Amino acid sequence: MKSQFAKAGIILLLSLSLKAQKTTCAAELSMQKQGLQEVTEQVPNVLVELKYATTDNFMKKDVYGCLTRAYLQKETIAKLKKAQQILEKDHPGYHLLIYDAARPLSKQWELWNTLTEYAPEKRRTYVADPKEHSIHNYGSAIDLTVADEKGKPLDMGTKFDFFGEMAYPKEEARLLKAGKLSPKAIDNRLILRKAMTQAGFTGIEYEWWHFNAFSRKTAKQMFQVIP
Repeated sequence: MKSQFAKAGIILLLSLSLKAQKTTCAAELSMQKQGLQEVTEQVPNVLVELKYATTDNFMKKDVYGCLTRAYLQKETIAKLKKAQQILEKDHPGYHLLIYDAARPLSKQWELWNTLTEYAPEKRRTYVADPKEHSIHNYGSAIDLTVADEKGKPLDMGTKFDFFGEMAYPKEEARLLKAGKLSPKAIDNRLILRKAMTQAGFTGIEYEWWHFNAFSRKTAKQMFQVIP
């Protein structure tokens, strides 16, 4: 009987410890204080796998640590909810799958300082200059893809954070004609793009996965940078 009580006590302590870890992450607390909201609490059908909280990213290391949940400004989440609804209407069972959301400025510097093989002018193609701030730093940008009914990401032609023209939306027609991108990958990108743009997001020229809820100028006027 004593061993059963002891086992129950250990399970309770572990549960409380895990709960404490989730609620005391400094990055999360900072965003919560600034009014940002956790995505899955507001849009349950959206999936989250923050790539910078894993080693599956261009840096090959965990950058985010305890920050494993996606946060965004409530205005951005309203658009994201609409995008998920549009996606489900066109493709029942499909989910938006978030790879990155609100990003602390301290982490922006870490990403920027990793790409030392590129000159600053070229580096800005892939990572916003921390001095100018990324729209991610205001909780108003999302990196994401589409997952099927089983949660498997669709084929987009490249992985997330692929540095090169294969990831450039502006080059898709040429790459398709040259046989470098498949028609299926293009179709899947269009599924994502349609849901996001019809919900009020705008894409960029160099990353099929990146969408902004607001311009950098508007985000700076509306929100505080996440330190």
